[in-house]
Amino acid sequence: MINLNQYEVLTFDCYGTLVDWEKGVLEALQTVLQSHQIQLSENEILEWFARFESSLEQGEYRKYKDVLRGVVQKFGEQFGFTPSSEQLNALADSIKNWQPFPDTVEALKTLKQRFKLAIISNVDDELFAFSAKHLQVEFDEVVTAQQVKSYKPSVQNFQEAIARLAKIGISSEKILHVAGSIYHDIIPANSLGLSTVWVNRRLGLEGSGAALPAQGKPDLEVPDLKSLAAKINCSIYQNSQS
Repeated sequence: MINLNQYEVLTFDCYGTLVDWEKGVLEALQTVLQSHQIQLSENEILEWFARFESSLEQGEYRKYKDVLRGVVQKFGEQFGFTPSSEQLNALADSIKNWQPFPDTVEALKTLKQRFKLAIISNVDDELFAFSAKHLQVEFDEVVTAQQVKSYKPSVQNFQEAIARLAKIGISSEKILHVAGSIYHDIIPANSLGLSTVWVNRRLGLEGSGAALPAQGKPDLEVPDLKSLAAKINCSIYQNSQS
């Protein structure tokens, strides 16, 4: 069990951890697929999304908006239809409407009272700006894939965050990374020696959803951010009583 009192900064993945990206992905893709009479289950859509997204994030960097266009294009190639220009943009255009999980905003406001908060996200600056409005807290640092020109699970994104936080006097031992994806976040963060919390948003659901399946060992697992905030408050209280 980790000592939650030892950290000064919580770094967060955004989509799948703070924002319900699977709901957003499904709503956008189901509309496209149904217009071409393609019938897939929710799990099948998410699994194909995970494969396509991961393949498009390999190699030379392209903006996430272009990755999402490519995902729709690959669905067309896989299932035999030609997306319209509007449909190619459907995923990227939908991000501005993606909402936080019900527990996110309140938990972030609670955690902000105790920690500095940062974002490490596989997204473009412009797209994250839409989500930042929904999250309703000011982040002390934001590291996007666009800034680093690479996508998690690359360690470069985490190294950039560590370097920026070091400039304000925060060592990596004081950073706790909080994420919903073992593949994108827990494994690379652990490889750099960061402490990690896995927010298992898919607890009780089949499959690995919109992220590729992977095995990792987070320092702590919680079902949501409300649970993490409660554990931290409990830890602080116990520490004050000792």
